[in-house]
Amino acid sequence: MSLRGIIFEKTAPNAALLLVRIGIGFMFMLHGVPKLLAGPELWQTLGGQMGLVGIHFAPVFWGFMAASAEGIGGLLLLLGLFTRPAAFLMAFTMMMATLTHFSKGDDINIASHAIELGIVFIGFLIAGAGRFSLDALIFGGKKKSVADSSALSKES
Repeated sequence: MSLRGIIFEKTAPNAALLLVRIGIGFMFMLHGVPKLLAGPELWQTLGGQMGLVGIHFAPVFWGFMAASAEGIGGLLLLLGLFTRPAAFLMAFTMMMATLTHFSKGDDINIASHAIELGIVFIGFLIAGAGRFSLDALIFGGKKKSVADSSALSKES
C-alpha cells in the first residue's frame, strides 16, 4: 500500500468522526442550552417523563440532567472531550425521548429522530471520539478510538 493510501486509511475514519461530532454536538447544544436556561419549571416537565420507567422522585433533577445531557453533552461531543460518558448520557436521553413519543401515541415517524440519534450516540460510545479530539490530546493512547484500531490492525 502506498504512503498516501496509509495516510488516507488512518485519517478518513477520524475525519468522519470529527465531522459527525461537530455537527451533532452543535445541534444538540442548540436544543439543550435553551432547556438549561429555561429553569426548574421546564426541568420538572422533562424529568416527569422518568415516570415511564418507574422513577417518580426528583423530577426537577432528572429534567436538569436531560437538559444537561443535551446542552453540555453537545459541547463535550463537539470538543471530543469525555466523549464516551457524554454519549452514554445522550443515548439514555434519546431512549427516554423515544419512550415519551410512544407513550403519547406518536408513531415511528415522529419517534424516529430520537431513535436515530440514540443509535448515533451508541456508535460514539463504541467508537470514541477519534484522533481529532480533546480526548486523544489529553488522554493520548489511553482512549483508543475504533477508527484508529481498525487502521492499525490492517498494517500488521
